[in-house]
This record gives sequence, C-alpha cells and structure tokens, in this order.
Amino acid sequence: MQTSLSQQIVLASGNKGKLNEFDQMLAKFNIQVLAQSQFDVPEVAETGTTFVENAIIKARHAASVTGKPAIADDSGIEVDALDGEPGIYSARYSGEGATELSNYQKLLAEMTSKPHRAARFQCVLVYMRHAKDPTPIICQAAWEGTIALAPQGEQGHGYDPIFIPQGFDKTAAELTSDEKNAHSHRGKALELLVDAMKAKGIIQG
Repeated sequence: MQTSLSQQIVLASGNKGKLNEFDQMLAKFNIQVLAQSQFDVPEVAETGTTFVENAIIKARHAASVTGKPAIADDSGIEVDALDGEPGIYSARYSGEGATELSNYQKLLAEMTSKPHRAARFQCVLVYMRHAKDPTPIICQAAWEGTIALAPQGEQGHGYDPIFIPQGFDKTAAELTSDEKNAHSHRGKALELLVDAMKAKGIIQG
C-alpha cells in the first residue's frame, strides 16, 4: 500500500548524488525528496563532534527554515591507518575550497606508506518531523572495505573512486546504482530509516 498523497521531505543537503540515492529509495513510498537548495536554505555550521550531532544540526535547521519534515545525512570515511580520519571532516578534508577530487587525492597521498588499508564509510541519518521534534529518528550503518591504490570508476561521488567495498574487486565508483544501494552505508541506513518510519506510521508499504 502506498500513501495516497505525495509527502514532501526536505533533504538537508545540496549534493545531487545523495539526492538521487534518497529519491530512488523513497519514491516507491510516494515520498518526494526535495533538496534544501530549492527553498534557499543557507548552509549551517556543522559544529558537532560526531556524525550524529552534525546530522541533528542539519535536519533541525532545514526543518526550521522550510517548515517541512527533514532528513539529514552526515557521513564520511574512516581509515584505520589514519586513526579514523578524515571522519566527520571528510567533506572538507583538503582544506578551504575542498573538492571531491582534492579530498581523495589527499587521502591517497596520506596512505602512500601505509600497508594496512582497511576503511569504512559511516552514515548517520536523522529524520525530524519538525524543527522542535524531541524524538528524531536516528539510524546508522557502515560499509566496510579498503582504500585502493589509485582511483577507478566514474559513478558515485565523494570517496567512491578510491574505496573498494568488502566482497568486491572494484571500487564503489564502478558499481551500478542498484549494487550500491543494496550494499552501501547510505543504502543500509536508508533501509533502517524506512523501517523506522513504517513503525511510526509515517509511511505505509
């Protein structure tokens, strides 16, 4: 059973890759995921020290500005040989003006002399019904793998070109969208979020 009327949820991100992933996962529940940029939501300072704190900050901000329910994602890559870096700083790892390319190039450079290349993507999703929601839904999932020696692939975004997921012999940027949604940290966290939203009656299906 699907909801009879389309629900609108704001994604507290302007990242087109993330927007596509959320849209693919939630469209079947008749939920329309809209980027916060459509509502001119300004960026908010991510002052938290954990993925959970930053996701809450972003979801609350988007819900406050738009007056709509909001989903925020805070995610990043943790590398064991770098003591968990870049972690919550993944999006700005290479400093001011950081790009996806400069970020993963810096990470590869940091890994030049590291024999142990275990890493994982982490994803925390927060759903807030409104800006003052005292009990937001919080879901977390990880995707284990290793850091590649060189970038490969054109799909995905972020650190995907240098991350080889456990059980694969290719990078996340070489996976199809269906493969990625089935295995990725965000895909798994989204499944948990959908289950939680069903349990609370927010969506049916």
